[in-house]
Amino acid sequence: MRLRAAVLAFVVSVAAVCGAARAGSGEATVVSATVADRPIEGAAVELRRPGQPALTAVTDARGRIALDPAALRDPDARLSIRKSGHAELLAHCPCDGANYALSPALQSLDGLRMVLSWGAARADLDAHLSFPGEHVYFERKNGEDARLDLDDTERHGPETITVLRKHPGEVYTYAVHDFANRQNPAADALARSQARVYVYVGQTLVRTYSAPQQPGNLWTVLRVDGEGRFQDINRIGASRSPAEKIGAEIARIGVDSGHPQVSENSDDAEQANQRGEAAYRSGDLIGAIAAYQQAIELDPNHAQAYANLGLAYVKRGRAAEAIWASRKAIALAKGANAATVRAGAHYNIGKLYEEDGQYERAMSSYLAAKREKPDKSYDQALERVSAY
Repeated sequence: MRLRAAVLAFVVSVAAVCGAARAGSGEATVVSATVADRPIEGAAVELRRPGQPALTAVTDARGRIALDPAALRDPDARLSIRKSGHAELLAHCPCDGANYALSPALQSLDGLRMVLSWGAARADLDAHLSFPGEHVYFERKNGEDARLDLDDTERHGPETITVLRKHPGEVYTYAVHDFANRQNPAADALARSQARVYVYVGQTLVRTYSAPQQPGNLWTVLRVDGEGRFQDINRIGASRSPAEKIGAEIARIGVDSGHPQVSENSDDAEQANQRGEAAYRSGDLIGAIAAYQQAIELDPNHAQAYANLGLAYVKRGRAAEAIWASRKAIALAKGANAATVRAGAHYNIGKLYEEDGQYERAMSSYLAAKREKPDKSYDQALERVSAY
């Protein structure tokens, strides 16, 4: 029997993914997310613990991280792994016994990578990506503009799926199937697997999902709608479908359309957002991005923080991340200022597509901005792209 723990990746610059190895071994390693069994040498590692000096290391030829094992086991520690040409990986510890899969940066504006990792216990998990006319998984490794880069056959993971270009207007659904318990829908092995899915856009980790703690053998994680907006599903359900039918099954699963919950940390989130705005005005883009990300972590429904984050990414030259953040702002915007937020986000997306030479998509975004809130700059942009 095979283990396949998958990592989905749409192309845009992408990031790093982590999958557990030998828990309690006192070591951790860094490997490639797209080339099987390739260690990453020369990655810069930093481990931070509250109230203590940061520890640093560089991975050796076997990708090993040489840090104090006790520090790697500290549950309050955070690990950062960087290497030129790859997305930065950030992970919470304990980190000993873990394999961290570092993902090469991708260039498409409409790409994405999701990495599935799981705990030390061997589990037979498969990642599935479904979109119109296509189902990418271990038996169909290649679809149109999508491929399964790594197919783990030895129960150690991770696996990586790369979608080279998301097709406009098409819906993509990603899920994890407990293959070993495909005939046992009430099994709880998936919930106990410590499975996580890391979602990367451009060079940035934008979302992390943990398997819900409930019985079931099919975890539908997320959907990307026709406009490229992420929709959280994050539900475990029961299925008796064979692997080849999972794609059709997850495509039918609905998205929760209920109202977003009000965050208990909304005041703190707004303060973080304001710190980000102050940093942005002073030219400190790195500080601004960090503050906006903190605001979103405190309140995942903070539309203005997403809109601001999109602007900061534009200034940093991170086009893929800017489009992702702007789309989140559009999806979340509500209240008196909603039309202004949505219009500005659509306009920023249009500018990025225009700069990339995708004029039809740029025009579509500019038209959407004008529908939200007419503005002379939108008319000028439409006139400009109409000339191409």
